[in-house]
Amino acid sequence: MCSESTMLRRWLLALVARVGVIALVVCCCLSLLYLLACKPPSSYSHEQAQVWAGGATSKEGYLALLQESEDTHRHYINSLSKQIAQLKEALQMRTQQLQESLEKARAKGVLPMGLEGLRRPQTHTDLQEFFKAQLSRAEVQSGEKLPSEYAVIPFESFTLHRVYQLEMGLTRHPEERPVRKDRRDELTGTLEIALQVLNGPRRHGERRRRSYSPSDFIEGLTRTERDKGTVYELMFKGEGPQDFRQLVFFRPFGPVVRVKNERVDTRHMLINIIVPLSRRADTFRQFINNFRKVCIQQEGKTHLTVVYFGRDQIEEVKAIMDQTSRETQFRNFTLIQLNEEFSRGRGLEVGARAWRRSHNVLLFFCDVDIHFTLDFLTSCRLNAEPGKKVFYPVLFSQYNPSLIDNNQSPFPSIQQQLVIMKDAGFWRDFGFGMTCQYRSDFINIGGFDRNTKGWGLEDVHLYRKYLHSKLMVIRSPSRSLFHLWHEKQCADELQPDKYKMCMQTKAMSEASHGHLGELFFTQEIQEHLERQKLLNDSSHLR
Repeated sequence: MCSESTMLRRWLLALVARVGVIALVVCCCLSLLYLLACKPPSSYSHEQAQVWAGGATSKEGYLALLQESEDTHRHYINSLSKQIAQLKEALQMRTQQLQESLEKARAKGVLPMGLEGLRRPQTHTDLQEFFKAQLSRAEVQSGEKLPSEYAVIPFESFTLHRVYQLEMGLTRHPEERPVRKDRRDELTGTLEIALQVLNGPRRHGERRRRSYSPSDFIEGLTRTERDKGTVYELMFKGEGPQDFRQLVFFRPFGPVVRVKNERVDTRHMLINIIVPLSRRADTFRQFINNFRKVCIQQEGKTHLTVVYFGRDQIEEVKAIMDQTSRETQFRNFTLIQLNEEFSRGRGLEVGARAWRRSHNVLLFFCDVDIHFTLDFLTSCRLNAEPGKKVFYPVLFSQYNPSLIDNNQSPFPSIQQQLVIMKDAGFWRDFGFGMTCQYRSDFINIGGFDRNTKGWGLEDVHLYRKYLHSKLMVIRSPSRSLFHLWHEKQCADELQPDKYKMCMQTKAMSEASHGHLGELFFTQEIQEHLERQKLLNDSSHLR
């Protein structure tokens, strides 16, 4: 037993010695290889001596060495890049061959054990195929049959500094500088890609081209098909006055990606509706009638705060609120009276800060001539979130109903007037007064500008505060929020330029372009109808 253990120990010692010798030999070989690899060539030694010798020749030699070293590294990097690309391509090819083999084996029913549940993964090749399919579906390389002129998606035209657009939106300018950063980055990025292509390496056999710069860009066209992607057509100057270079790019849209899937419970979300008011008791009675139908009879999770300026008609307003409270047993009313000049921003600020309950509350800043439905209150709750987002709906502003309905009798009811049509009104995209936001966000952002007097601009200042913050601003048309038409008075004491602006706003709110044209050309239209009547009468006599 003892002799066996001794023999085992000797054998282990011999094995360790042999391994140590082999390791030593390997280290020596590696060291030798390292020294050989790092040894500079003789030419380098000669040029190095020349560099340190000083003088012009040494400087030129040093620069030549730097250039040679840079070229060597560049070639090495290019070689590695090509090898990586080849490996990726080979890997994709092998993966595709493997998938095809597995599909064939699955179809024949001879798939090896353990691979039955194997599914084809989403690869880079699949994504490329998807983008190619998007390109083939889009109207880029060929046209497609359209049912009518209303189905055409128009292009926008743009130059180096301007965008020319049909859908003007808030700007009301057919020509403008791109204001949104994402829009600027989109067009600038596309232009940079085009210049990279134009100034890129020449293809084999291609003659030498000149260098292109942004000043060579003439014009671009772009349009977006929402289910496919965005196409860009860019035109550049060519080699001569009649020669041009045209490039077409397509930015395909990827598949829909799920971002969030969660339940939103609005049962306990109370809305405090704040209305600043001065006189206009009849309009307030109309507002309360709608409030009763929507907030009291259907909803019940609202509070109404009225901030009243002055004393004129205050008793009528109190009587309306008291009567509503008695008849409906609704107690969520607050009336605040301020004996000062009317200021909408001041009224909303006082109403928001007057909330004394412990929990945070959702605020709806509203005007007395606004009509809303139950659907809007739901949108208000879903699109505002404390510390995350505020809701700025675009309301539908009514035209003068008497002009729309040609003074018909009986006059249409409010419900009959609430239609979203081209000749019935317009989206008031220049207004920011109606908004839903949590009280905590309103306080943290600093509230309204207290130096603003009267009616106007206070809403724009608050809106810009939110735009400059990290809160998300939800801006969208609301199908359940209406501005009821009322006659607009332009005061005589206004300065001529402001009076002109007031009259322009009044005209825009009176009727559509077509209706205003009918009013302006009433006499010509009447004369035409009379001539047609005479012609018809004369033809009957014959």
